[in-house]
Amino acid sequence: MIFNVFDYGAKGDGRTNDAAAIQKAIDECSDKGGTVLLPGGYTFRSGSIVLKSNTELHLENGAVLKASDDMEDFNLFSEARQEAGLDVPTYENCDYEGRPKLFFLYACSADNVRITGSGTIDGNEEIYYGKITKWHIDGSFYPRMPLFYLEDIHNLTIKDVTLTHSAFWTVHMIGCRDVLIDGIRIYNNTRLANSDGIDPDHCQNVRIANCFIEGADDCIVFKNTESAKKYGPCQNITVSNCILSSTSAAVKFGSESTMLFRNIVVNGCVIRGTNRGISLQLRDEGSIENCIFSNISIETRMFSSEHWWGKAEPIAITAVPRREDTKIGHVKNLVFMNIMADTENGITVYGTTDADGKPNISGLRFENISIDMSWKTRWPKNLHDLRPYHGKSIIESPLAAIYMRNAEGISFSNFRWNADERISAEMGPAFDIEDSENITGLN
Repeated sequence: MIFNVFDYGAKGDGRTNDAAAIQKAIDECSDKGGTVLLPGGYTFRSGSIVLKSNTELHLENGAVLKASDDMEDFNLFSEARQEAGLDVPTYENCDYEGRPKLFFLYACSADNVRITGSGTIDGNEEIYYGKITKWHIDGSFYPRMPLFYLEDIHNLTIKDVTLTHSAFWTVHMIGCRDVLIDGIRIYNNTRLANSDGIDPDHCQNVRIANCFIEGADDCIVFKNTESAKKYGPCQNITVSNCILSSTSAAVKFGSESTMLFRNIVVNGCVIRGTNRGISLQLRDEGSIENCIFSNISIETRMFSSEHWWGKAEPIAITAVPRREDTKIGHVKNLVFMNIMADTENGITVYGTTDADGKPNISGLRFENISIDMSWKTRWPKNLHDLRPYHGKSIIESPLAAIYMRNAEGISFSNFRWNADERISAEMGPAFDIEDSENITGLN
């Protein structure tokens, strides 16, 4: 059955808040099963919308669902009001338990939810701006409103839609199972902090394919936030055939990492114009195991060293405690293969040791890796970035093709690197490796 929002009182004039009409259509659709239709050629302004079971929200070509200009329209739960203001900039500290206070498209404990069509969903980012600089826009408060907040959904599909101008995480999925995200486009502001693309958080059995994602912070980032630990590990996920561009990391794990990440495969992707290619940031008691990254083209360049974490590494694997009393997990059994990188930096592997002095990073394989390092930007090249970390988070040290601390059992096969003249002048040893054992395959 088709439930056209015009039949429920929507105006589609780009000014009226159509949330009540859209919600009425969703409520009736959920009772009977079917599709809620937003016709093409119209702009529907809206506050919070609650998606429900057995409902497909379909945006025809030319349809726009745009967030209201009034933040009061997103107080879905009136007992949790958003307080304005930031104590410190988010690039200094953005610890997040995982639940915001404002919601646009929201769903919880539902089955068979679909968001489809070739229309556009617009988060109206400008009303959330705080401090603005040439390189960075911070929000006026933290956390801001995600475009989608989807919790405990079984059988979730997001297909073909364009998502844009999100002020915070665009697609935040918490404890979702059996997820398909296919062919979507995400166009976010490349200066607006925290505007992640897709965030599977404690999710299982997820397929992300054929997507284009552009924005600030991370394109696809796997999370295990503190507030959602009841949903278990983030596991059994594939990412394939995506094009990713970010002012932060293209593919990231963490830094919220309170449980296990396991059985995650990233294959056949193109990463371009990005501050970090693949970034594994373990900062909490969780661990990362049994993951494969293959057939990936990476192009990185440095962005503002103050505002964005990372130093243009094609691959950065860091496992250090967020706070002094954090019991940090481990990283083991990862494969990186058939990766070509055009970059300003080399690979970073930086762990710590447990109470017995054993490194917490082990069992990594690098096969058929090619890194061409060239001078692209004016930002300092002699720094390694461990943020967020309770210790010294920015380390001064010359560039290296491989920079490694506290790791064991790391193998390299057919590893090739090259550096242009200006980069070579900034380098120390090509393989800067300390406090590590059983490192093989580097000549």
